[in-house]
Amino acid sequence: MNTKHTFKALLCSIFIWAGMSLGLTSCESYLDVDSYFYDQTNIDSIFQSKVRVNEYINGIATKLPNESKLFTESSFPFGLASDECFASWPEDYGESGNRHSAMALLLGNETPQSAHYNNWATFYQGIRKANIVLTRINECKELSDMERRDYTGRAYFLRGYFYFCLLRQYGPVPIVPDKPFDADTPSEEASVERNTYDECVDYICNDMEKASEFLQETRTQQFQNIPTKGAALAVISRLRLYAASPWYNGNNRYTDWKTSDGRNYISPINNNSKWGVAAVAAKRIINMNKYKLYTTARTERTQKLPTNIPQESFPNGAGNIDPYASYKTLFDGSVNAELIPEYIYYCDAITGGDSPQWLATPTALGGVNGINICMDLVDSYKMIDGHDIHHSSTEFPYPNAAEMGNPIDIAYRVSDGYTVNGNVAKVDAYREPRFYATIGYNHCIWPGTSYVGNDPVTNVEVTYYSDGNAGPLPEWPDNYNRTGYTVRKYINQEDNLRGSSRAKTFAVFRYAEILLNYVEALNELEGSYTDEATGITVTRDTEEMKIYFNMIRYRSGMPAITDTELNSKDAMREAIKSERKIEFALEGHRYHDLRRWGDADAAYNTKIIGWNTKARANNRAGFYTRTIWDSERIQKRVFTQKMYFFPIPQTTLDHNAKLVQNPGW
Repeated sequence: MNTKHTFKALLCSIFIWAGMSLGLTSCESYLDVDSYFYDQTNIDSIFQSKVRVNEYINGIATKLPNESKLFTESSFPFGLASDECFASWPEDYGESGNRHSAMALLLGNETPQSAHYNNWATFYQGIRKANIVLTRINECKELSDMERRDYTGRAYFLRGYFYFCLLRQYGPVPIVPDKPFDADTPSEEASVERNTYDECVDYICNDMEKASEFLQETRTQQFQNIPTKGAALAVISRLRLYAASPWYNGNNRYTDWKTSDGRNYISPINNNSKWGVAAVAAKRIINMNKYKLYTTARTERTQKLPTNIPQESFPNGAGNIDPYASYKTLFDGSVNAELIPEYIYYCDAITGGDSPQWLATPTALGGVNGINICMDLVDSYKMIDGHDIHHSSTEFPYPNAAEMGNPIDIAYRVSDGYTVNGNVAKVDAYREPRFYATIGYNHCIWPGTSYVGNDPVTNVEVTYYSDGNAGPLPEWPDNYNRTGYTVRKYINQEDNLRGSSRAKTFAVFRYAEILLNYVEALNELEGSYTDEATGITVTRDTEEMKIYFNMIRYRSGMPAITDTELNSKDAMREAIKSERKIEFALEGHRYHDLRRWGDADAAYNTKIIGWNTKARANNRAGFYTRTIWDSERIQKRVFTQKMYFFPIPQTTLDHNAKLVQNPGW
């Protein structure tokens, strides 16, 4: 008997390592026996050297997705699969013939057999490798006690984060044994049933608690991208908030979805104390006194604040800060990451092709002009005095339908380096600073000052009329802006794809999220909750909620939350949802917020609205007419309950008899 081939056949029957050990999904490609033995031999040598251990841990981290890749083919669909925007390019765009995998879920293209976002095998491979480190780290005698603690903390963080990534994409997943399976493990022992959602949450949070004990609180500039104690606690904060939310806490839509012994994968019983757990998780980070919202000082060129916004110095008002620059700097590379105390955990943002900059930049500046912001997001931004567009003030009125497209005629400055020019329509004027930091609109100026040639491609006034200067490139005739709005959040005023662009940092976790997590959890909490481990007690304390919610408001140049809103749980809930929608616009949060709140059905099953970009420049009134965009495949969103979770890949199900598919797939 050929023992090598027999061994290969045995390994092919093992459920979960069909992709965990060496990363792919079919026996032919995922498991080469010679490579397997080579891998095992190398592992024995790895733990003889601290340099190799560090390299091995860094190698595990490369299996994590780059979460800045929001709008194209990537490991996650969290940008284009939200209700915030859609892509212009047709489905056959690009050499792959399917560049719309970024929108596969919302176009109804996702199936258990599709290859879109098939992360199951890769993430479990990362888990297995993290388990190897945790099992064998003590074999490395070269490590100092401090190094051993830090390396151990990094391994716990990675294992927990891979499970976190699996949970938010697929829902409840199997928690595999902490000790990696041996190669000769019988298939019936390797076949593992899914755990419940709450069991997964507890396991991940336990890993992050251990990570927080071992990881350093601060990294030197050279190692800023390596997780810290704060990063581990931030994962706990986000996940505990998810777990307390209605879709995962007291949801009756999954009552028939149960484990083999009859336990609900998602509990149909509401446990309000989970909001207390979430509040404590956020408060622990606040109590570290390490992080704070980033602000930039006000100058004589900063727009004057409306009279209803507190003039005191931040954090008691916005009198001494530039709200536009304070927010925009977080995303556009103006300041090095180590100088931004709001960053808790971050990665280097992608550049070049497929970056937000390349996709959103108009063709006049070398981009492909392919990201369309939906009007629903645009309408969420307040007027400069904080009034909703539907209830605007007489001082800063939102224009009526007949006046929307009229130019404001007189330009005004929002911040040093950002001016709203006189051709801008009234509908886009006098909006809150985060609007201008995030959104590109018709007649918006794109500075692009890095270009030094003779072509007129700096300080371009971009227009989205059918005969405007943001028309499609000849090679991509369908790739033009449909709605009249695009993304400016990640674009520096120097950036010009005909010149050069600044390096960017993408904040996976930033302090603003922790503050809004805390306020939301307090708002939903009934009575009080005391955490035994930390001794922290939390209640629905409106003064606490006001302090931390207003920090977000004041940093953005907005007025304080009202007592009427604070004293109503329902009104405050809506204020929090609105604030998260604006504060975290186009950062990948919206996808998860809609799901955890149970709001995805309503949000997605509405028509996409934008301006009539088929109108010519001599027909401003026609352009500024609200238009339903549903004539093209790229605009026909589909959403049903099954889309709350991705389908588990069929290849994975084929290798594990105990694994059941997600409901509806």
